[in-house]
Amino acid sequence: MQHVTVPQDRIGVLIGSGGETMREIEERAGVRLDIDSEDGSVGIETVGDPIDAMAAPDIVKAIGRGFKPEAALELLESDLRRFDLIDLNEQTRNDNDLQRKKGRLIGENGRTRELMEDLSGASVVIYGSTLGIIGEPEEVDTVRRAVGMLIDGAPHGAVYSFLERKHNEMQQGWNVSEQT
Repeated sequence: MQHVTVPQDRIGVLIGSGGETMREIEERAGVRLDIDSEDGSVGIETVGDPIDAMAAPDIVKAIGRGFKPEAALELLESDLRRFDLIDLNEQTRNDNDLQRKKGRLIGENGRTRELMEDLSGASVVIYGSTLGIIGEPEEVDTVRRAVGMLIDGAPHGAVYSFLERKHNEMQQGWNVSEQT
């Protein structure tokens, strides 16, 4: 049995209305979830296909880090789809620095975070002191690089240009693979 800890304010989202989300995760991933709503501990026991069950801890972690259950369940749609987490505390000196860098990553009215999603194809969530990414390997790598640029102080325009270039490269790659 594996164990994952989920923040208190995300337990309700993990369980869902009347246990609906928890049941869907259990059914689709072939696991049984044992959720302790007191301390946020989630036990994950495999009861079905072990391959599907491998995604369950990441699904639970993703919901715990702010993703909607629908986005987290996308991890079951492809063997390549993955969940990645960037701890922003490791990149900052203090709380003020953390807030400033989170502001750069979110952008005015959420524009920067939204552009990272739209141009990379990945889902991106900023929650607490973490930035979570769900996507294919190239999508996740693109977001990671854009985040690194922003944290290092690159101008937003340069990051947007990088994202547009990567978006165009990925589009061309998909068009080539569709033709073969």
